Amino acid sequence: MISNGAFGRQLRLRRLYRNDSERLLIVPLDHSVSQGPITGGEGIDALVGQLATNRVDAIVLHKGSLRHVDPAWFGSTALIVHLSASTVHAPDPDAKYLVAGVEESLRLGADAVSVHVNLGSDGEQQQISDLAAVADACDRWNVPLLAMMYPRGPKISDPRDPALVAHAVTLAADLGADLVKTPYVGSVAEMKEITARAPIPVITVGGPRNDDEGQVLAYVTEALSAGVAGVAMGRNVFEAPDPGVMAAKLANLIHSE
Repeated sequence: MISNGAFGRQLRLRRLYRNDSERLLIVPLDHSVSQGPITGGEGIDALVGQLATNRVDAIVLHKGSLRHVDPAWFGSTALIVHLSASTVHAPDPDAKYLVAGVEESLRLGADAVSVHVNLGSDGEQQQISDLAAVADACDRWNVPLLAMMYPRGPKISDPRDPALVAHAVTLAADLGADLVKTPYVGSVAEMKEITARAPIPVITVGGPRNDDEGQVLAYVTEALSAGVAGVAMGRNVFEAPDPGVMAAKLANLIHSE
């Protein structure tokens, strides 16, 4: 587990790392703002319950979703409130903007917050400025910050370019993030170089939807061998035939050592 600062921050980090002192399984459920409903009509509370009872370390949600979720689920998993938004219908879907703040997230019971930055997008300047401002607020309130950093924009030809991913990780650390979520570069050796040099834990994205469960688990195994500190996997969990079963298999894999 990372060590960073005051008692309040350490307490919240311990909640994140309750199942494992080194690795995390995070399930982002923020897709509903960007792309629409994600639960197939069953409701967000049932989905969160399936995840919380199967050793998911943290769940990422937007603030309004919490009105429809039983707080009891967060006795066994951590809550990360996502502060960024955009929709696929916008002129520039890569232009993320803040829709919530750190103090507001604390009032909602958050253990951590997350911010999305698209490195290389037309809106990069505002997103980096927002990340820095949120990091300052996190320091003020002792709240862990997860930076979701993606090389993504008109000048980005390869979002998994190791140099770009390394830059994204460095940017997150330099501006004050405690954890960084970023793409897996596709090579164990090159990803290992990035994770070995990173001053903060690197969590890899879950990748595009894949109906082959074996391939998903193999991807996670490979990423872990490259030194990542865990996986933040959305669609391959909440769109699985049984999200709880999939979460349990991922948790067993990530927390096996």
